[in-house]
Amino acid sequence: MSNQTAHLPDNVNIDTIKEIYDRLQTILRNSSQASKIIIDFSNVNHIDSAGVVVLEKVQNDAQIKDIDVTFENISPPVEKVVKTFSQKIIQVPTKKSGTHPLEFIGEYAYRYWIIFRDFMLLLANISYYGIIAFFRPKLRRKGEVIRQSNFIGVTALPIIILVNFLIGLVLTLQVGIQMRPFGAEIFVAQLITFAMVGELGPLLTAIMVAGRSGSSIAAEIGAMNVSEEIDALRSMGIDPVPYLIIPKLFAILLSMPLLIAVATFVGIFGGAVIAFTNFQIDFYAFYNEVNFALRYYEIMTAFVKSIVFATIIIVVASYYGLHVEGGAEGVGRSTTRSVVVAIFLVILADSLLGLLFYL
Repeated sequence: MSNQTAHLPDNVNIDTIKEIYDRLQTILRNSSQASKIIIDFSNVNHIDSAGVVVLEKVQNDAQIKDIDVTFENISPPVEKVVKTFSQKIIQVPTKKSGTHPLEFIGEYAYRYWIIFRDFMLLLANISYYGIIAFFRPKLRRKGEVIRQSNFIGVTALPIIILVNFLIGLVLTLQVGIQMRPFGAEIFVAQLITFAMVGELGPLLTAIMVAGRSGSSIAAEIGAMNVSEEIDALRSMGIDPVPYLIIPKLFAILLSMPLLIAVATFVGIFGGAVIAFTNFQIDFYAFYNEVNFALRYYEIMTAFVKSIVFATIIIVVASYYGLHVEGGAEGVGRSTTRSVVVAIFLVILADSLLGLLFYL
């Protein structure tokens, strides 16, 4: 198969198309069957509907003679015009160019830098209005903190109690079985206390709140963003941060330490139940071991973690809610991302705080 290339001029429009058509017809007449003609768009900056129609006619004429005509090196703006005015689907092969690894790395680094910058700006904005709204209650809606506290805290209690009770029960059972050959089952009380107060209680509670309440907050703000309610608030001179986010921040800061306290108590109680039923450790002896192991240091660690985790959840949910794109489908995507990112950051913060407190 012989290939011939026809280079088009800068403008392919009604003024130049007759000359281009005559030249392409000459190439067709001089081409044999099963040949291939490449029309090169490298120099084309403008094409109109007349140019598209004539090029399509050339393709039809070539098809009758069993000659393949393809377009190459076409720019996106020109390709858009071709596809708009063409009466049939014209296959426009795009020029493949390899991406340098440094270009790939730089693109992703820049994209994540923008996300990090916007995230930190939102964190600073929420922190500022959080301090201001604490001393100026009129900045937030009346009764909203109580309503949000009920949603984030009270309604989350059943699932948090159930999960932490089961975790405490199973953890005590597994550890007790390993300690039984040494006659050290009594020490499961200290272990479950350290695990629930300093680590599992705060972490499991934060993960469940991120999945339950964080997703709801992201979806709520995202839906308001898609329906342009956020823009409506701004047009009325109302900043959405103190109006929407700060009540949720206060509510989660109030609820998270209490939820973690309940989760820790229930987890230890689950350990006490399995210690009594499987290892014949009475509740009083278990209580004495818990009281011996429990220190103010672990309690303060759990409290600090609760504040950090609560802040992460609310900032991540607000960020993805305020950056929704793509309508209702975009709300779903942003909600999913908010949960994944919040859980990841919670686990990362838990690891860093653990290194900070216990090294």
